[in-house]
Amino acid sequence: MLDYLVVYESETGNTKKIATEIFASLPGMSKDLINLHERTDFPEAKIYFVGFCVHRGTCSLEIGNFLSGLSYKSVALFGTCGAGNSLEYYKKIASSVRIWLEDDNRSFICQGKMPLAVRQKYESLLNTPEDCDCQQIRRQLQNFDEAMIHPTRTDLENAALFATECIEKVKSL
Repeated sequence: MLDYLVVYESETGNTKKIATEIFASLPGMSKDLINLHERTDFPEAKIYFVGFCVHRGTCSLEIGNFLSGLSYKSVALFGTCGAGNSLEYYKKIASSVRIWLEDDNRSFICQGKMPLAVRQKYESLLNTPEDCDCQQIRRQLQNFDEAMIHPTRTDLENAALFATECIEKVKSL
């Protein structure tokens, strides 16, 4: 049995960066880093770090299915989200993902950059003013632009700190 298993799903590379940082911060050699879509067999671990990219306020069904197989295990969730950079929103995301788990587990979510196609979609909506909440779309464009630098070095450092805190919490139980 491994001490730590980091499993992640990443479409744009944001969650992979966070997963790699968490993996690097974990002590010892009894650990593994696995992309969910590259393996079907997963070793047992004392602590699982499970990462996901956010779609419509939650994780993918594949991540949900993986989480549902971790009944009564120590699980720490982490994710990246392009839309919104708000703790309140991140808490809602974490709550929606926790439905796959029995226990109250820790979570870390940070902003991540989005594909350029998302910005282009927002811009095209500005060209249809009869159906458009232009002020809201301008806020989404501003958020898109701010997200382009994420995950930042600070985001990565916070992810490593999150991993350390999770390990300490499990040790104290």
